[in-house]
This record gives sequence, C-alpha cells and structure tokens, in this order.
Amino acid sequence: MTESGLGRVNRRKFLMKAAAASAGLTMSLGSSNSGAQAAQGATARISSRDRVEQALARIADPNGEGARTVLTVYANAARAAADAADARARAGKTLGPLDGVIVTIKDLFDVAGEPTRAGSKVLAHAAAAKTDAAVVRRLHAAGAVIVGKTNMSEFALTGIGANPHYGTPRNPADRARVPGGSSSGAGVAVADGFCEIAIGSDTGGSTRIPASFCGIVGFKPSKSRVPTDGAFPFSPALDSIGPMAKTVALCAAADAVLAGEPAWTVEPETLSGLRLGIPLGPPMTGLDETVAARFADARNALASAGVRISEEVMPLFADMARVNSKAAIGMVEAYAVHRDWLATRAADYDPNATARLMAAGSVTAAEHAQQLEQRARLAGVFDARINDLDALVLPTTPIVAPTLAEVADANAFATKNLASLRNCQFVNFFDLCAISIPCPRAGSLPVGLQLVGRNGSDKRLFRIAAAVERLFVA
Repeated sequence: MTESGLGRVNRRKFLMKAAAASAGLTMSLGSSNSGAQAAQGATARISSRDRVEQALARIADPNGEGARTVLTVYANAARAAADAADARARAGKTLGPLDGVIVTIKDLFDVAGEPTRAGSKVLAHAAAAKTDAAVVRRLHAAGAVIVGKTNMSEFALTGIGANPHYGTPRNPADRARVPGGSSSGAGVAVADGFCEIAIGSDTGGSTRIPASFCGIVGFKPSKSRVPTDGAFPFSPALDSIGPMAKTVALCAAADAVLAGEPAWTVEPETLSGLRLGIPLGPPMTGLDETVAARFADARNALASAGVRISEEVMPLFADMARVNSKAAIGMVEAYAVHRDWLATRAADYDPNATARLMAAGSVTAAEHAQQLEQRARLAGVFDARINDLDALVLPTTPIVAPTLAEVADANAFATKNLASLRNCQFVNFFDLCAISIPCPRAGSLPVGLQLVGRNGSDKRLFRIAAAVERLFVA
C-alpha cells in the first residue's frame, strides 16, 4: 500500500480517470421528465408503486435498521401518492422531476394532524401541527411520495446522530458505527434504500455530516433560498433545509423543489482551469489517517484533471472563534427555544444535548445582538476573500464515523461531536452553500469531500459537484 492507503494500481487507475475527465469525457447527470427515471436510472421502468413497496419492505425488515431509522411510516398515503404518480405517467403527464420519487422527511418537519417530535420525548405528545411545513407542501405539490419521517439527534443538537429515546440508526458502512447527525435517519434511509431522497436540516452540518459518514451526497443551500416555516427551530440565524441522496443530480432536483424554483438539468462544469482553494487552519488539522489519505487522493485526482488548487490562509476562522468564544450563536438561540422546558423537564433531555444548551445560558440578549452584528460583517469579508475562487474544497469531517463504543462516555462523545461538526459549522456562520460528496472508498470507511460556494452560487456549486462526482465514478 502507498502512504495514502491506496494500492499503487488503484491509485494509478484513479489518476488516469482524472486525466481522462480533463480530456472532455461527458456523462449526463441531468434529470429527465420522469421522476422514476431521475431516481432509478437504468431501473426507470419500475413503477413508483413497486418502488414504494420495496422501500416499505426494507423499512419493515426486522433484521434491518427500519425501526430505528423511520419513526413514522406513511404506508397508505405513500401507496396512494405512488399510484397517482403512476397514473400521471401512463397519461403522459408529470408534475416534474420528483413526480413519483420516494422521499423521507426529518422528524422536525410539521405534518398536519400529528405532533412534531424533533427526535425528543419532550414533544412526543405535543399538540398536533395544524398545517404541513412549507417544504412538505412543496414536495407534495411536486408529486413526491413521502414514505416516512426519519430519526434525528434530539432537537438537532448534536452531530453524532445518537438518540437515547428512539434508538440510534446504525451506519450502513459499519453497523458498529454512528450515522452522523443531526439528520441521522435521513443518511441511513438513503444508504439503505428506504427512500431515494431524504430531506434534512442543516444548522452546522446536519445534512453534510451524515452524508460524509454514510457515503452519500448531502447539500446545504444558501439559507435564504429555502423557507424554514414549519421546521422546529434550532437557530433562526443559521437553520437551513437541504436534501440528501445518492447522486448530485437528485439533490439538485430536490433542492429546486424545496426552493420553489423551476426544474433544471445539472450540466457538469469543465474541471480543467477550475479554481479550488483549500482553507488552511482548523479545517485541515487533526485529520485522521483515513480522511487524510482519501483527501490526498482526491486532491491529486482533481489536480490531474486540470483543477488549479491553492492553499488559502484563512484568519477569518479565528474571528469566528472569537465571536463564538462565550457560546456559539446557534447554541445561544437554541437555549432561548429550550429554556422553559429545561427548567421543568431537563430529565427528559439527552444529557449530551443538555450540556451544550446550558453552556449557552449565560449569554445576554445584548451580547447575542453583538454576535449577530459581527457575524454579518464577517460574512461580507469572507465573501470578498473567496471571490477569486470557484469554490473551497476540504474534508467534510476530519474523522470517519466513530463507533458506538467510542461515544458511550460523555467526555468522549463531546470530543467526537466537536470533531464531526468542525469542518461544517463555518459554512453556516459565514452564510455560504456547501455540498458533501463521497470520496472513492478504496475499501475504507466513507469519507466526504466538501465543496463550499459563495452565498447564492448554489447552481454553480451543483455543476462543480457534478463534475467532481463524474471524475470519482468514471
């Protein structure tokens, strides 16, 4: 094995593929006018109803992760929606690329007529939501077949994906490991075939961390593009909603629906001449052996494809740390949401979540207002700093998914949790968009490659990600 962990032959093949990609090989990643085709590719002839039945069977399998992953199953509603999609397909009609596609939604989205638990005991018997969340309404209008609600870290407060109340979904790559969070069930649902697209939230990496740990694609949009109405809040300043799937194209199709934008086809960027910057500083320190190896291979492959890669010094990370020195903005806002429940029902919380919340209780309203003012100013400075780059590139997480045993102790949990969040949180703080795509595995655990774009550059970022995805799978 080489120092990077790849065999010499595998590494040579990988770099040869990179060179071939730079020579102009093409592969269509765009969506067709059939939701089934967008989701299934070569198996597009399988009806939506048949795919729903397959998904429901996997969820119900007592030997699988369905019970821990999908907390609410909408079997009858999903069958009816799939039948309607199939009827439209037979009539030559479509509601768009997501028509008939099997989707799950995170447990923090309102669904009319049922409580929104947000992975907690505290809200398990709360009053039923009166209306669907905005993104749920948009999914229904697009013909998506919502098969269930997925598990999550309690109130989305941790990046490990553990849930002491409803169980922790096991990582599909290694069932002894955590899935990443907070959209833990979403990552497992996609990887295990319980759905074709999962909708999660992302306040500091909650779509990207499980995507990295589970070996799928996870997207965090520019916050303002997707409404958060009807999603249980973590941090109003930082919350965003994004999709997870096995391909960039499926994530792009879902993102357009969530944002209320027209469907579009992702045409991969030309890699040759693309300018990608590696942000030096905290994101590139302390990488574990597997992550360091896979990132090195990805970097070499990109360079062989003609990408211009530069190492960028980023003093702004220290500025972010100073703003969050007393408590992070997100946790300050989360404490405001949970303060009253913590006073009366603290015993019903995950202790790992409680510790993070209580640490933010000393920040005053005036101090928080100052945090938000400083954040807005720094976001503008960061935007100007990366103006000459097409995107940033870095490992999504500095570690692979920890084992359940490694996070059993509270102190170890806290250490691993901070590590899982570290390379993602700055994206939300500086109001950017980002996507995690799987690095080639080479027999190792999943590792995510994160591409980060300026606010509002979401479509461009999808095109860059599609090109990198094509390079990795060619």
